[in-house]
Amino acid sequence: MNKLSVVLYKNQPAVVNDRDGDKYIIKFCSQPATPSGKKAVYGEQKVREKDVVLLHEGPCSSLEAVLTCDCGGAESLNAKLLEAYELLMSDETTANEAVSLSDLAENSLGSFKADQVWALYSSASSNLHFQLCQDSLKNGEVCFTLRSAEEIEALNKKQYEKEHESEIRAAFISRLKARKLDLPDDAKFMGEVEAFGLCKTDRCRVLADAGVPQTIEAAHRLLIDTGIWDFTKNPYPTRFGFSFDSAKDQLGAMPEEDRYDVPGIAYAIDSEHSADPDDAVAFDGEYLWVHIADPASSVGPGSKIDIAARDRGTTLYIPEGTSRMLCESCLEDYALGLKEDSHALSFRIKLDDESQIEECQVFKTNVKVKRLTYKYAEEHKEDAELKPLFEIARKNRQRREKNGAITIQMPEVNISVDKETKKVTIEPEDRLESNEMIAELMILAGEGAARFAFKNQIPFMFISQEAPDFPDSLPEGWAGQFARIKCMRKRSVGITPAPHAGLGVSFYSQVTSPLRRYGDLISHEQLRAFINGRHLIAKDDMLERVAAGDAASIAAKKASRQSETHWKLVYLLQNPDSEYEAFCIDRRGNDALFLIPSLDMQATLHNCSDVNLNDAAVLKMSKVDIPEQKVDFSRIR
Repeated sequence: MNKLSVVLYKNQPAVVNDRDGDKYIIKFCSQPATPSGKKAVYGEQKVREKDVVLLHEGPCSSLEAVLTCDCGGAESLNAKLLEAYELLMSDETTANEAVSLSDLAENSLGSFKADQVWALYSSASSNLHFQLCQDSLKNGEVCFTLRSAEEIEALNKKQYEKEHESEIRAAFISRLKARKLDLPDDAKFMGEVEAFGLCKTDRCRVLADAGVPQTIEAAHRLLIDTGIWDFTKNPYPTRFGFSFDSAKDQLGAMPEEDRYDVPGIAYAIDSEHSADPDDAVAFDGEYLWVHIADPASSVGPGSKIDIAARDRGTTLYIPEGTSRMLCESCLEDYALGLKEDSHALSFRIKLDDESQIEECQVFKTNVKVKRLTYKYAEEHKEDAELKPLFEIARKNRQRREKNGAITIQMPEVNISVDKETKKVTIEPEDRLESNEMIAELMILAGEGAARFAFKNQIPFMFISQEAPDFPDSLPEGWAGQFARIKCMRKRSVGITPAPHAGLGVSFYSQVTSPLRRYGDLISHEQLRAFINGRHLIAKDDMLERVAAGDAASIAAKKASRQSETHWKLVYLLQNPDSEYEAFCIDRRGNDALFLIPSLDMQATLHNCSDVNLNDAAVLKMSKVDIPEQKVDFSRIR
């Protein structure tokens, strides 16, 4: 750089006045003159060469001349820059290459003079046809790239929208009130409504301006009415803070460690749709074995995966699919029966003749697992390998019933959604004895684990439930089942053992699903620490983890339940002429509450003074409100 060279300093023009060793003394304007007559203020600064960018070698007349030169006026200069742009774009080579400031001057002004350089630089930098190349600027060079016609159009549109923001918004609000949006352009304004409808924000200016109540349901309705959402859109997992995707962090392969090789074959019995078998059972003639998947072999308390699982609480099951608490890939290594040999955390339980637990031990095991469906097990329950399991389950059920266990059997359905068409299918779930057998053996495992933890003074997650307060008499049929549900107390989760009246057991914990329930996972972490002789999770820490995981699990259940209701309503809209058999399960004045078993839904009908408990009726959908999750049925006979 020479004396009177023009440089760029902190994005403002400056002139080199002198040199001092390896530094340059530059003059710059610290405060420009004002229209009121206030004079400009100038300053000097010593800078290193890397602190400035050379605009022109000079010499310029003066800094004042650089600042006041307008190259014939802004309008004239912009016209010349446009001519230069068109010239450069006409040649394929120059159209796709960066153009230097000096070359741009030659193409627009016909010369490259020091006094003109700031006017040219500032005009080109603000001109939509040119884009200052930041990478070149960092290297001490001033270059521009040419914007495409599409880029210029987008920038012009953006600039127009900024300048006319209030008018554009007012026009949008007018269209919104009329429910006649201009899509897709108006979609960007509706993003605020969508965020509110998904519970990502707690207020929505768009709704307020449109005179729409600021409720989640009103936002949901508006999004459907305007075509932003299809009526099949399920917002409930997002509203409760859950992702539709499974956890991402990988567990990796199961670590090598000493394990007991369990003789014989264990059976993982589940529905034909199950993709994550996490339990298997066997009886060796003396002991009942309940083998459980062992992800805790890789997931330690307080680890990144543990914390992520705690935040989810459970695997989220919704009709559209499954969002797993642990990563999808872990199934290959940790689910039971997917490989020739499975690694498990196993509960070896010795029972007396009354199915009371005499002893429960916990082992890290290798086990050979064979997968069976409930249907297959039902058809082969008299086979030698399965018959003892059914007998143990029957005895345990009898024992629990003697202890006051409460059995409630309400209808269950399986809901599936076609990913492409969004067509909903609802099918009743068959309840076979094989289903009940597995449930009973899982209860035994939970009871055994709780007893093992209590005996060994292990801080543990215990589940309890107070006894219900039943009336002196209960109706029969569906009405009786519903009456029992209304009397049941909420379960409690904590680190202090207490009876579980609903199950009819003195101790209980959940340990059979560590792949999909955080409470089970942390129980496994604690059991593994005990049998490995490692430091146990302290009581207070255990309580905190249990509470956090249980809170997330409750939220997941709400998301799942509301998702199922959503798809049931979609099903009703897709099948408007269908008729459903229903049964009266409760009376409230002249209102009657009906159960529709084929949908696992309840419907309240008014003016039903002629209806008695358990009376049958045929109902037909008359109105569905997706945002409010309400449906009206009419009695046709």
